Amino acid sequence: MFDMNLVQRGARLRRSPFFNATQRHGAKGYTVYNHMLFPTCFADFEEEYWHLLNHVTLWDVSVERQVEITGPDALAFTNMLTPRDLSRCAIGQGRYVVITAEDGGIINDPVLLRLGENHFWLALADSDVLLWARGIALKSGLRVKITEPDVSPLQVQGPKAKDVMRALFGDPVMQLRYYWFVETKLNGIPVVVTRTGWTGEVGYEIYLRDGSRGDELWERIMEAGRPHQIRPTGPSDIRRIEAGILNWGADMTLETNPYEVGLDYLVDEAKRTDYIGREALRQIRARAPERKLAGIEIEGDRIEMNAVPWAAVAGGSGAGRVTSAIYSPRLKKNIGYAMLPASQSALQTRLTVTIPGAGDRKAKVVPRPFIDPKKDIPKS
Repeated sequence: MFDMNLVQRGARLRRSPFFNATQRHGAKGYTVYNHMLFPTCFADFEEEYWHLLNHVTLWDVSVERQVEITGPDALAFTNMLTPRDLSRCAIGQGRYVVITAEDGGIINDPVLLRLGENHFWLALADSDVLLWARGIALKSGLRVKITEPDVSPLQVQGPKAKDVMRALFGDPVMQLRYYWFVETKLNGIPVVVTRTGWTGEVGYEIYLRDGSRGDELWERIMEAGRPHQIRPTGPSDIRRIEAGILNWGADMTLETNPYEVGLDYLVDEAKRTDYIGREALRQIRARAPERKLAGIEIEGDRIEMNAVPWAAVAGGSGAGRVTSAIYSPRLKKNIGYAMLPASQSALQTRLTVTIPGAGDRKAKVVPRPFIDPKKDIPKS
């Protein structure tokens, strides 16, 4: 069993309802995400990647903590947090959104679920939106209640995910469209099932609504998945980079805005109601961003994932940085993202990337995502 003293001393960090299950099933590493322990791997990272591509995997992503917004003015308040127009989000539908600061910076990029006319969940990346939202609500004059509910998601991801979900919930769950969800029960366990994930593969998330039943839910999923070779794994950075998925804290932060990182489609420019950061984003759009997050290929031997940003320059001038980089086993290439001056972000621009301890590598700007640009796989 993994020695938790290597990660944590004391009770400051929270454990998920599935923590004991991840220990039983052999988690080999943990990180800290949203003040909670997050299992990162159960086997070799590349081995887990291939299993995701060929079979089905189970992830404990309880670290996607929820901010629940309810009350008579919940729609108006939640709509104020994001550039996306939530009036066009139906009950039972999810949306990928950005939450922006007054200067247009990205505070978080959660998946939003609309459970009722004035009932929302924000499934968070690794930053403190609960405190942000409660601070905004304090002076807003709007009638809202903002809490962290007892909700803990799991992800079932991979080409055989549908088989597992059908075994668990029957045929009705097969009718779920991409980014829609249903509230249901599994043998009396209250859950929300969404057609979402962080892989670019066919996937679902199962949001547990009673933390006391985490062990039971985990084992029921494993039992249903056994005929389909289900395995618990950590998140696959290889697959998410291939798919063009960004990681908050690395590829985007409070210091970046949606136009810089290619998330401008999350800014509804015709949105009628005001939101935090609207004027700043209007000005950024009008003058065009000075830097852009680009896809890159890095030449040479396979690389390990970068633990720090790497320097990237074009033509010996201009400061850029590689935010995420990794080796793709099926593409047989080193791929990643680099934040570059806008003038140096055009396709085929030649770069030099400096890898600490390994020297300089040639690289070039390429289209992203690297695989399945129309998201045909997860929508299938």
